Amino acid sequence: MKQASLFNPDRSTDSPLAYRVRPATLAEFKGQDHLLGPGKLLRQFITQDQLPSLIFWGPPGVGKTTLAEIIAQQTQAHFMTFSAVTSGIKEIRQIMDDAEANRDFGEKTIVFIDEIHRFNKAQQDAFLPYVERGSITLIGATTENPSFEINAALLSRCKVLVLKELTEADLEQVLKAALAHPQGFPGLTVHLQADTLALIANFANGDARMALNTLEMAVLNGERTADQQVTVTAASLNQLINTKSLRYDKHGEEHFNLISALHKSMRNSDVDAAIYWLMRMLGGGESPIYIARRLIRFASEDVGLADRQALPLTVAVYQACQLIGMPECDVNLTEAVTYLALAPKSNALYMAKAAAKKAIKTTGNLPVPLQIRNAPTQLMQDLGYGEHYEYAHDNPDKLTAMTTMPPELMGQTFYTPTDQGQEKSWQQRLAAIKRWHANHPAPSSQN
Repeated sequence: MKQASLFNPDRSTDSPLAYRVRPATLAEFKGQDHLLGPGKLLRQFITQDQLPSLIFWGPPGVGKTTLAEIIAQQTQAHFMTFSAVTSGIKEIRQIMDDAEANRDFGEKTIVFIDEIHRFNKAQQDAFLPYVERGSITLIGATTENPSFEINAALLSRCKVLVLKELTEADLEQVLKAALAHPQGFPGLTVHLQADTLALIANFANGDARMALNTLEMAVLNGERTADQQVTVTAASLNQLINTKSLRYDKHGEEHFNLISALHKSMRNSDVDAAIYWLMRMLGGGESPIYIARRLIRFASEDVGLADRQALPLTVAVYQACQLIGMPECDVNLTEAVTYLALAPKSNALYMAKAAAKKAIKTTGNLPVPLQIRNAPTQLMQDLGYGEHYEYAHDNPDKLTAMTTMPPELMGQTFYTPTDQGQEKSWQQRLAAIKRWHANHPAPSSQN
């Protein structure tokens, strides 16, 4: 059984604490009880050494790579790892061919790819035929949504297992295990003030690696005596955890999750939730210009004519973000988000747009009725372009009986205003226009 260097980490005191105390067995592993509890799916796969191809999907520091190491230690199969940076197509195919040859001698091969989302399409495709034929068992780990980052053909041949953020209780167990581990802090006796581990667990945001790194820094910066007694005080710890790290990837799934949360909170008129999600995005480093663009879209899609100030306000906020940037423009964005959340809502414009697009897709390029065609040349006039055109301003009601819709779509309604906010006036206006047309039918020549 071959194991790559990834799974033989340096356990010396010079390596990070997270590597020195990495669990080597399922008994040492903390968290993911929904997968590793008694009788659960992944535990059965590992203990029986009968793994299908798997994708471990979850946020950083929840045990994806650690589980791969445990599998490497327990499996009787040939185990190898790949790097998206150093593994080219030629190398992948050569090793895959070796794996296929090994299968002829009854030896299984498990291939682990950490951060599989970093492999490009060609690299992922190189694995596909070997996974399909059963030459290898693939285990991929990713922080990104596999639906977007992994080729559909490869993904369909793998079982996706979702690893969850570790709870604070899980993280406290991880920290206690690290303190008790012989490679944790050898030669030191560590004293912690009450609730220290709970504070670190809360700060770590479900990330075991962050929790262990924080513990290590706290111990290194603790008060040390000559006999190697180290005390971690609340004051020294607070210097490390005064700002909680926000998990945010401006190009990944969390980016789309948070903008979705902002959009749907405003749509639901939940102003406090909307402000919260806005601050989460800004705190994670999102571009204020991107947020401002999304607010402009929201102003028309979800508020529309129910509040005719929503669009000019969001455009003004977009310009403010361009003029003053962060951090000053955060209050401008808060103003827009608050306004949009509290504004009356109407998606009538959005639905009108969608209905018109659907009609066009169904009916194709319907010809423009002759009466509303432009006729700049004599030939066009001779062909009837512009004939029977009626100028609305010549009518006291500013309306004419002339039809402007293609005959095939006569009677079709796209825009149906609601009675929300200012849109109620458009509802009344449209009803009046329809009553006028009912009393002034179009000439038969235009139907």
